[in-house]
Amino acid sequence: MTISILDWSIIAAFFVISMLIGVYTSKKAGASAKEFFLSGRNMPWWLLGVSMVATTFSADTPNLVTDIVRTNGVSGNWVWWAFLLTGMLTVFVYAKLWRRSEVTTDLEFYELRYGGKSAAFLRAFRAIYLGVFFNVVIMATVSLAAIKIGGVMLGLSPIETLLIASIVTVIYSSLGGLRGVLLTDFFQFFIAMAGAIGAAVYVLDMPEIGSLDGLLTHPNVVDKLDFLPDFNDWNMVIPLLIMPLAIQWWATWYPGAEPGGGGYIAQRMLSAKDEKNAIGATLFFNIAHYGMRPWPWIIIALASLIIFPNVSDMQEAFPHIPVDKMGHDLAYSAMLTFLPAGLIGLVLASLIAAVMSTLSTHLNWGSSYVVNDFYLRFLKPEASDKELVLVGRLSTVVLMLLAAILALALSNALEAFNILLQIGAGTGAIFILRWFWWRINAMTEIAAMIISFVVAIFFEVINPKIDLISIPEGQEYLKLLYGVGITTIGWLTVTFFTKPEKDQVLLSFYRKVKPAAFGWKKVLDRYPQEEQEQGQLPKEIGLMLVGSVMVYAVLFAVGFWIYGNIMAATLSTITAIIGALIIFKSWKGMR
Repeated sequence: MTISILDWSIIAAFFVISMLIGVYTSKKAGASAKEFFLSGRNMPWWLLGVSMVATTFSADTPNLVTDIVRTNGVSGNWVWWAFLLTGMLTVFVYAKLWRRSEVTTDLEFYELRYGGKSAAFLRAFRAIYLGVFFNVVIMATVSLAAIKIGGVMLGLSPIETLLIASIVTVIYSSLGGLRGVLLTDFFQFFIAMAGAIGAAVYVLDMPEIGSLDGLLTHPNVVDKLDFLPDFNDWNMVIPLLIMPLAIQWWATWYPGAEPGGGGYIAQRMLSAKDEKNAIGATLFFNIAHYGMRPWPWIIIALASLIIFPNVSDMQEAFPHIPVDKMGHDLAYSAMLTFLPAGLIGLVLASLIAAVMSTLSTHLNWGSSYVVNDFYLRFLKPEASDKELVLVGRLSTVVLMLLAAILALALSNALEAFNILLQIGAGTGAIFILRWFWWRINAMTEIAAMIISFVVAIFFEVINPKIDLISIPEGQEYLKLLYGVGITTIGWLTVTFFTKPEKDQVLLSFYRKVKPAAFGWKKVLDRYPQEEQEQGQLPKEIGLMLVGSVMVYAVLFAVGFWIYGNIMAATLSTITAIIGALIIFKSWKGMR
């Protein structure tokens, strides 16, 4: 593939603007740790919402979607579409609670909700477990996508790609803090969307595709178009639809779709101006992320089935790509090699934007854990703001280095996605209930974390070698089901066999966050003077369901309009509009 001077100019301009944003925000970011990690808690909903979408735009996401579509068709996307339910629960129930907590990171929450040494241990351990281990795994999957893009489109080696992708990202992330990340995300999001849409439009005009009608009627594609799996084949329905909608969305922990909110989503909510801006940011994120953005990726994934029906066809076209990096997810990058001069520069810039926006968010988020929840809390409580910012910048560099090393060992994005789901299996319900059920304690979370990890190691590493528990081919979802069941039974048992948190800890949390009182009544009844917050939980759950229907209607409406199914598209559009009207009419009454 030939990269013209115009293409290189577009890419260079993108790098320069990203760097300038980092330099522009560096002075303010260095003023304090709270400014570096939370931008002074003064961010508007639209900037935070776009940043959330830009972060999840990551270059590995179109690769993941392509892998899913080529393997299981459009309906295979329910494995991540189901997380919309989690997202909408965060919007209407948890966003305002996070903002009220006024913590710096979601890990600081542990010593607000729990007390004693177990709470301190939980905060310290998860600072390393999530901020370093999990965070490095996520960044490694993003870096893996960058490796595949660089190899296919630029002929770069994995190490060359990682050096180019990481150096600029580390520089502007470490200079500008969260404010620099947010502003860069805003700029990068529009570049990424323009590139994805432009690429999809061009691919449809390729002679081999023969327009949108040619794509939708091609024999390689027609059996991949349905939004729902074939209900005559329960081996597809159960893992692709029932498991995600019935269990996965509430029972598993996955970065960016944490039940009850968490990670960089919580970081954005905590940096919002107020509760309404926190709610608005997460609502915008869920509409854009699930309802509108997937379709350019899906179109390119479907088109790739015509150009590269099999993985062997890509291997033949790109013989320089290492065999261990070759898979269905490579098809997205492979299709982009057909783009013309000018557009290829924009698309490359958009893919670089996708990589950098995700890496920068995870670097700032991960370093916030290392600094606030480990270094400041346990190693040097007297550290100055200047020192904390320095440690944050140094940890940014180290996290990127670890992610780059791990990326060289991974092979495909779907593999990493499934492993992360398995590790988080069974922990999600705790993150939902801990705000509303007084009985959950620090030992609950410690037990769930240990049990889920051990179960994941058993099913992903040990069981394939000894086959102690038989997992029939095509029923790999049983691993997730076992993980959820074993972990849930484990943490419930530990909860009831350990002491609850002290009343003063529980009351302090309740007074600050003001959750609905129904799950706290046993504690509150012991203190009649305490005001019992009635809350609006039934209304909030109702809005969560309405919001989910609205976004799924948007998702289907876009798809049906593309498919040319006018009746279904019209009905889906009307449903989405009705849902939006209900939500915005209810907005003023929310508190």
